[in-house]
Amino acid sequence: MITLKMTPKEELIQLVDKSLQGDKFSLAKLISIFENTKPEFYEYKKIIIDYLKEKTSPKGYFVGITGTPGAGKSTLTGRLALELIRQREDISVAILAVDPSSQVSGGSLLGDRTRVKLPIDEKRIYFRSQASDKELGGLSKHTFNVCRVLYYLFDFIFIETVGIGQSEIEVQHIADHVFLVLQPLTGDQIQFMKAGVMEIPDAFIINKWDQHKEAQKTYYALKSTLSFIRPDSKETPIFPVSAYSGYGIKELMDYISGIKEGFSNLKNSLSKKEVYYFEKWVKNQYGVMGLELLKQEGGASHFIEKKGSFDLAIKEFSRLKYVF
Repeated sequence: MITLKMTPKEELIQLVDKSLQGDKFSLAKLISIFENTKPEFYEYKKIIIDYLKEKTSPKGYFVGITGTPGAGKSTLTGRLALELIRQREDISVAILAVDPSSQVSGGSLLGDRTRVKLPIDEKRIYFRSQASDKELGGLSKHTFNVCRVLYYLFDFIFIETVGIGQSEIEVQHIADHVFLVLQPLTGDQIQFMKAGVMEIPDAFIINKWDQHKEAQKTYYALKSTLSFIRPDSKETPIFPVSAYSGYGIKELMDYISGIKEGFSNLKNSLSKKEVYYFEKWVKNQYGVMGLELLKQEGGASHFIEKKGSFDLAIKEFSRLKYVF
């Protein structure tokens, strides 16, 4: 992680300008700033976001990719990203992949990168690994902050979760659209009825369709279960694909492009997420007493608006002279 002294505004602006031009080294530095939780970095983050707002409009659509380990999330995400930039020259894609951290050593093998084959010299595509840092829910504690930068730089941001199981639902608070990736023989109807991760997807993907017989069994089991557990909602899409052979990739890619075009709240999609993550930060830092204090201050949305930005709200809340 990058360590900065008091970085002048001009240096931060230079990093932003180079990132807008597709310089990946500068973008990596920007992201490292947003992963840093030292108090002085809140000012840096505000400078960067304010300048991004001056230079460009938000354009990022967040696509959550979750599912069990071994379902092929990384390979599938990489293939989708490549097909999207091949389809349209005006599209840019970022991938934010979270890998699990060891409960023993605290380290993390960032292995998703090895499965995603991306052209190094292509400025329209960017890959970033993150360690979960023992955070529950499938994401890193820094994922949302990094998304705040990518929101202004890329058209699509794929967020690939750890892949830990049925309680992995944090991605729903960032993603505008969530896909749950399953593999053949994932489970029966009883498994699909369980609460947790099965409740949050906007669409399902059955990967490894080249294992046709087993994949079909999973497809029909899932389809019949969804008609039972979601009777009042419109039919949830299920996409049979093979990241290996390419089967169904075009249909899935067209669907992803279409849902972004039909998304009417793109310019404001981050503000609601900031409210959620500010409340979460207060709870993690100060517990129930912190949430009570936040309520006394008018709530998360009011506090962020009063302080002028998400970053300054965190900085100023830390300074409140209360005993927690």
